[in-house]
Amino acid sequence: MTRPDTLSSRQEAILRAIRDWIAETGESPSVRQIGERVGLSSTSSVAYQLGRLEARGLISRTGHRWRSCRLST
Repeated sequence: MTRPDTLSSRQEAILRAIRDWIAETGESPSVRQIGERVGLSSTSSVAYQLGRLEARGLISRTGHRWRSCRLST
C-alpha cells in the first residue's frame, strides 16, 4: 500500500512523460501520447491518473482538455 503523500510508479512515469514531452516539443502531450510513452493503451486510465495528479496539485490544465495541461511549480 502506498502512503497518501507518495506517488505511484505509474504517476511518476506519467509526470516524467509530460516533462520530457514538453522539453522535446514545447507543448503538452495528448492523453494518447502520454499513454504510448508509459505503456497504457486505455485513454480512460491515463485520464484517471491525470485527474489524480491534478487533484494533488502537480499538474493543471487551462481548459477542459488535457492537451492544455501544465506542470505545477
